[in-house]
Amino acid sequence: MALRTYKPNTPGLRQKTTLVFDEITAKKPEKSLTSYLHRTAGRDSFGHISVRRRGGGVKRKYRVIDFRRDKHGVEGTVKTIEYDPNRSANIALVFYTDGEKRYMIAPEGLKVGQKVMSGENAPLTVGNALPLKNIPLGLMVHNVELTLGRGGQLVRAAGLGATIVAKEGSYVTLRLPSSEMRMVFGECYATIGQLGNFDHMNVNLGKAGASRHLGRRPAVRGIAMNPIDHPHGGGEGKTGTGRNPVSPWGKPAKGGTTRSKKKPSNAFIVKKRSK
Repeated sequence: MALRTYKPNTPGLRQKTTLVFDEITAKKPEKSLTSYLHRTAGRDSFGHISVRRRGGGVKRKYRVIDFRRDKHGVEGTVKTIEYDPNRSANIALVFYTDGEKRYMIAPEGLKVGQKVMSGENAPLTVGNALPLKNIPLGLMVHNVELTLGRGGQLVRAAGLGATIVAKEGSYVTLRLPSSEMRMVFGECYATIGQLGNFDHMNVNLGKAGASRHLGRRPAVRGIAMNPIDHPHGGGEGKTGTGRNPVSPWGKPAKGGTTRSKKKPSNAFIVKKRSK
């Protein structure tokens, strides 16, 4: 999927790039697989802002995605490749032979009319879901389960793929896109192939308004605030932070450990992503 540039007729168009949606084959989603998407604008159940800089944006409908791929042994046919406003990867509408319709995230190379299947005996082709223990070393996978039957949780964004590098006992070692090496239970399912829409990361919005359309509100630097509003604020003229970078509530903002000590151990991480 390539990028489109524009003539600089306005300042907002000068740097703007958009995707060329040459893979998309349908403009409207399958109505039975969409639902109303309630947006909280970063508020919690009390109405207090718990995530800053969220709100506004265009309305979206949620597409119900089949991350579990639990129709084992039932063959499906890809009918359309569609855009999904809720994620960076494209999605594919699959018609199964038993009459059911489902969405799946679309890997690179998946075509309309192609057959897909899940199960232990599914062919080793792009778009098919198998247990990790049945996938040969060196193949790239996505939509990887961490807990058997829960559905894919790893490697679901555009352009990503994890590589199977080793098998030992009942566990399979994956090299994740972050370069982390992680062991996953071999019975967990993953889908073969690397996700498409590689150029999503290279899109330049071009203007602030395009960011507002995505529901992202402005971010003010702490150094530009008053001392009452942020620990970095205050001072005469341009000044530094005067301390290590922190959040408005004094928590380390860059490089400080925030993980709770009560979390489970990293026993399944063979090599951390940190250098």
